[in-house]
Amino acid sequence: MNISIIRRILGYVLLLEAALLLVPCFVGIVYHEKESLAYLITAAICLAVGTIIGIKKPKNTVFYLKDGCVATALSWIVLSLFGCLPFMITKEIPRFIDAMFETVSGFTTTGTTILNDVEIISHASLIWRSLTHWVGGMGVLVFLMAVVPLSGGSNINLMKAESPGPSVGKIVPKMKQTARWLYYIYVGLTLGEVVFLLFGGVSVFEAFATATATAGTGGFGVKNSSIGGYSPYVQWVVTAFMILFGINFNAYYFVIMRQFKKAFAIEEIRFYIGTIVVSSLIIFINIFKMYPTASKSIRHSFFQVAAIITTTGFTTTDFDQWPSNAKTILVFLMFVGACAGSTGGGIKISRYIIAVKSVGREIKSFLHPKSVNKVKMDSKIVDRDVIRTTNIYFITFAIVFVVSLLLVSIEGRDLTSNFTAVASEMNNIGPGLSTAGATENFSSFTVLSKCVFIFDMLAGRLELFPMLMLFHPVLWKDTVKQSVNDVKKKKRLSKKQEAE
Repeated sequence: MNISIIRRILGYVLLLEAALLLVPCFVGIVYHEKESLAYLITAAICLAVGTIIGIKKPKNTVFYLKDGCVATALSWIVLSLFGCLPFMITKEIPRFIDAMFETVSGFTTTGTTILNDVEIISHASLIWRSLTHWVGGMGVLVFLMAVVPLSGGSNINLMKAESPGPSVGKIVPKMKQTARWLYYIYVGLTLGEVVFLLFGGVSVFEAFATATATAGTGGFGVKNSSIGGYSPYVQWVVTAFMILFGINFNAYYFVIMRQFKKAFAIEEIRFYIGTIVVSSLIIFINIFKMYPTASKSIRHSFFQVAAIITTTGFTTTDFDQWPSNAKTILVFLMFVGACAGSTGGGIKISRYIIAVKSVGREIKSFLHPKSVNKVKMDSKIVDRDVIRTTNIYFITFAIVFVVSLLLVSIEGRDLTSNFTAVASEMNNIGPGLSTAGATENFSSFTVLSKCVFIFDMLAGRLELFPMLMLFHPVLWKDTVKQSVNDVKKKKRLSKKQEAE
């Protein structure tokens, strides 16, 4: 394992976090809040540590997928550990486990909170919570690839480890340019939402906080009512942008390049839009009598379907009070997720398309044993490795889900709370049902449950395997062996130099 390049990447991550922490520091100064000092102190700590561990340039800058997975997992853990310091310094979230939970929830774009009242915390902390969504939405390492040289031709291994979906490819020949294009689109959409929200009479601060949280499909709000306290216009704007951020960003690139046929030929997007429309209409039929007007019912239906399937987690109403059929659809959507290559979480629609077509292929093979059947997506044959990794992902997801559910159930809560809480954390959604519902928070869960949720959020955001690799003994055995060999090599070299 290339330890030197991993150390270098962690240094870059901390330097990036130091720069990001200046944003809430600036906001705190504007609003004359003493909490801004906590963000300045944390930025200085990140700058110092990042400089120390990243200053030495590695001799070997090439690394493989294993190194990419480890670097990604450690980067997100380090990012969260340092990112939770301001909450503790300001004493807005004094306990480490709670501060870590809130920060991980932010960076993984989950949006689950332990805060009982978000409106009493500082503007600096509110903007930091939303900014963690924005950074985590596209991926911190994707951003680094766009602005700094990391590992030559091995950048694809970082992209594979961090980007959501069954496969990762380049939209332009160079990975660095791909990362830049993704961020151009990301920033453009974010600014677009800010403008639309300002037209709705929202303040600059709330527009920026809401847009960054929407962009990362996170769901941290600046009001206790989430988006419920805003006008119908604002709710429709947020609904539209949640859906837009859940679309594969490759489609936007094709539109910009005027390759409209390629953009509209993406099969996953058609299923994504179709699922949103059908689910919203079914829920509307279920709840239209619960609200005074049909327009209000249809607005809540589309908003909550968009919020759940894109894993944003915003709310406009307490959907825990909806009929069981409507709630069942929302729980189902928790496990669906948005498109691959978007900022949304979940299992991803593309994986379901591949899985269903694989089942169809097997049935055809039973009926016609001599026939040759291929799984196709977007008129292209799906590689066998993609099908294999998709199947493995489903199996791994089920195992991690069951283990997490068993650990959380030790606490003694009802099955609905436990099941939907684990589902929302693993799929990076936010609200669940019952005591984990839209009007509740996770402050009452035990330390054990919060630790399980922290792992689930990180594992869900990083597609499971980078986090699971950290627990594999072979990885650390090889690392220790390599470190020992490096020390021996240095000793032999020094002795040789002394002899000469």
